[in-house]
This record gives sequence, C-alpha cells and structure tokens, in this order.
Amino acid sequence: MEFLGTTQVAGYCGRRAGCLFPDLAPTTTTKDTYQSYCPPGCQHLSSWRPGLLHKVGLVPDSSEKEFNSAGRPPTVLPALRSSLHARYSTRDWHRENMVQLKASESSRYRAGRLNADSMRLMQNRPQLTYLMQEDSRRYLGERITNIDFWRSELIYELECLLKETQALETAKQRLERAADELQGPLKTALECLYHREMRKGIDLVHDDVDKNLIKEVDAFKDCQETLRKLAQKIKQQLGINRGAQHALEQDLSAKNTACFIDEKCFNLRNTSNSISFYHGVEKTDGYPETWAKFSEDNIRYSQHARTNSAKLLEEAEVGLESKSEEMWNHFISTNLAFNNRIAEVADAKNKLQAQLAKVRLTKRCLHTLALGISQTRQQVTCLHSPVFMPYLNSRLPLPAPTPVLWLITEVYTTDNTLQTLKRCLQEACDTLQMLILDKSNLEHEISVKANSFFIDKKCMDMRKVFPSTPRLIGY
Repeated sequence: MEFLGTTQVAGYCGRRAGCLFPDLAPTTTTKDTYQSYCPPGCQHLSSWRPGLLHKVGLVPDSSEKEFNSAGRPPTVLPALRSSLHARYSTRDWHRENMVQLKASESSRYRAGRLNADSMRLMQNRPQLTYLMQEDSRRYLGERITNIDFWRSELIYELECLLKETQALETAKQRLERAADELQGPLKTALECLYHREMRKGIDLVHDDVDKNLIKEVDAFKDCQETLRKLAQKIKQQLGINRGAQHALEQDLSAKNTACFIDEKCFNLRNTSNSISFYHGVEKTDGYPETWAKFSEDNIRYSQHARTNSAKLLEEAEVGLESKSEEMWNHFISTNLAFNNRIAEVADAKNKLQAQLAKVRLTKRCLHTLALGISQTRQQVTCLHSPVFMPYLNSRLPLPAPTPVLWLITEVYTTDNTLQTLKRCLQEACDTLQMLILDKSNLEHEISVKANSFFIDKKCMDMRKVFPSTPRLIGY
C-alpha cells in the first residue's frame, strides 16, 4: 500500500536479482553539476528549471531526521528523492516544445531559402558560365585579330628588310669589285712612271705626262680607299640589319605560336575531348601588356635600319658613279698628255734628223773645199822656184818689166791667196769639228728622242686596256 502524496512506481522498476542492467548511480541536481543541452539561439535550460525543486534539493539531511523524529511518515521516499529533483514542470515542457518548434521552423526556413538559392544558382550559373565563355571567346577572337595584324606587319617589314639587305649585299660586292678592278689601271700607271724613269739626258724631264700619271695614281689610290671604306660601312650596317632581322624572326615565331595556341583555345567547347583540369594554372601570370609595344619597337628598329641602308645604298651608287667618271677623266687627260708628248718628241726627232742631214752636207762641202785649197797650195808652192827666190828674199829692185816680172807679181798674189786660204782652211777645220760635234749631239738627241718615243709608245700600248664604266661601278 502506497502513501498518499507519493509517486506510483511500477514494480518492474524495483531492484531484481536477475536484472541485466546495472544500477544507476544517484544523480545530484545541484547547479554546479547539471548541464543540459541548449539549441542554438535558445536560452539555457537552467533559466526555466523549477526553483522549488532546486531549493528542495538543497535541503540538508538533518531536517529529514528531525521530521521523522516527530513521528510523521515521510512524504517522498528517500529512494525517489533524487528522481523527483530531475523532473520538469508543465510550463517548462510547453516552453521547451515552443523552443523546439521555433528552432525547427527557423531551420526549415533557412533550408528553404538555401534550396531556393541553390536552384536559382543552378539556373543562373550555367548562363553566367556561358556568357563568360562567350566573352573569353570574343577576347580570344580580338587577340587573334591583333596577332594577325602584327604578324602581317612583321612579315611585310621582314620582307622589306630582306630586300634592303640583299641590295646592300649587292652594293658591297660592287664596291669590292670596283676597288679590285682599279688595281690593274693603278699598276699600269705605276709601270708607266717606272719606264719613264729610264729616259736619258734632257728628256728625263718632269713633263705633263709625269704630272698626270702622278695625279692618276693618287686618284686611283684615293678611289680605292673611299670604296673600301664605304664597303666597310655597309658591312657594319649589314650586321645591324641581321640583328633586326633576327628580332623580327623571333617575334614572328612567337606570334605564330601564340596565334596557334589562341586559335586552339578559341575552338575549344565544353564537349571537346582535350579538356583537362590543371590546378593552379589560374595563378600564372598572363601575357604582358607591352607585347604590342615590343613588336612595334622591333618594327621601328627595322625601319631605322632600312633607312640607314637606303642612305648607304644611295651613297654607294653616287660614289661609284662619281669615282668612275673621275677615273675616266684622269685616264683620258693622261692619254692626251702622252699623245702630245709623243708628238713633240717625234717633231723634235724629225727636226734633229733634218739638221743632221744638213750638217752632213756641210761637212761634205767643207771636205771638198779643203781638198781644193790643198791643191792650190801645192801649185803655189811650185812657183817658189830658185829663179824668183833672190828677188823675194833680198827685196832687190825688180828688173824692167819682163815676163819674169809678171811671174813675180803672180807669186806675191798667190802668196796672199795662200795665207787667206790657210785661214779659211783653219776656219773650215774648226767648223768641221763643230759640225762633227753637233752631228754627234744630234745623233745622241735623236737616240734619246727615239728612246723617249719608244717608252711613251710602250706606255700608250700598256694603257690601251682600261676597265669599262660598268666594271668600274662594280658590275
């Protein structure tokens, strides 16, 4: 029989010997040991814990003894006191149910919003992804167009640079050939000067031919030096052109690779087979913003090189033309001086030969006159006979006019003539010696003129061959 005011406890809750479950440890309901679960957003359960039970749980054991000593039976059994302290009130139960309902409703509302956002995201993201892919394809198309534009510019500039470089190579070869072509005329002019040093006597003169030959040698050497210096400048410019060509080719190769990659990316679709995932690739640096400026700088550098090449080509063409004309003018003026000198030497030689003929004739006449004088002297000497010697030596008075007197007069006259003839003979001999000397001098001069004439003719024969104008300008 249970006491009034006590809790009805089923009999199976009692302690049995065959119970498989262990005895529950007595629990305390103190504030320090009780910790209940509190859902997020809700107050702690201790806020709605009944204060009465809390106070009852804190009643000391002595009060129970005192109460039992009065003889009244205990209202609550000691075994159920701890269980009574852990129970809640109806108000707490309703409050807990309301909290759970509100928490569940809040969770359901949040789940609904999340579901709606997820559905909206599922609907919007494909469209956003499609728009981004279309923008990327459009940007790739614009980039491909820009790359094609710069590729065409680079190809055009590279072709122009190659043409300019080829023309510069041709000009360099022409300059070198022209400089080498001058070696023959220069050697001929030097040989002419050497041969003219073998002239003799008074003909070894520094005439117009020597002056023109020296000018010609100096002009040929100056032309060779000028052409070779210009060829060296062109060689240096060719090195600059090759550097610009290498930069253009490298840039064009990079543009071709970039265009191939961008076209491949442009043609990619979501259904393509070559799509893969590359983690971290989005962190790599993109293309530099100065790639167009890089190509522009390369093109500008190539254009500057082409401008310098064009100036050098014009300078080379003008130099070849002017030097060719200058060399021809020197060659013609030297030949004209040679012709004039040869004419002068031939005229002097002819005059000397004519004078030599006159000298020979005069010498022959003098020989004839001397022979007549000798014969006359012999005859006069015969007249100096012993008959007339006394009258001539003693200066005796001549006898009366007789035939002997006439003979004596003739002897006097003949003696005077003899003295005159002796003087004439001496003058004739002296003149003959002078004529012989003049003849020797004339013959020597004639041989000298002949030697000079032969040398100048030989030089003219050597100068018959001269490079033509196309060869002088390098063709």
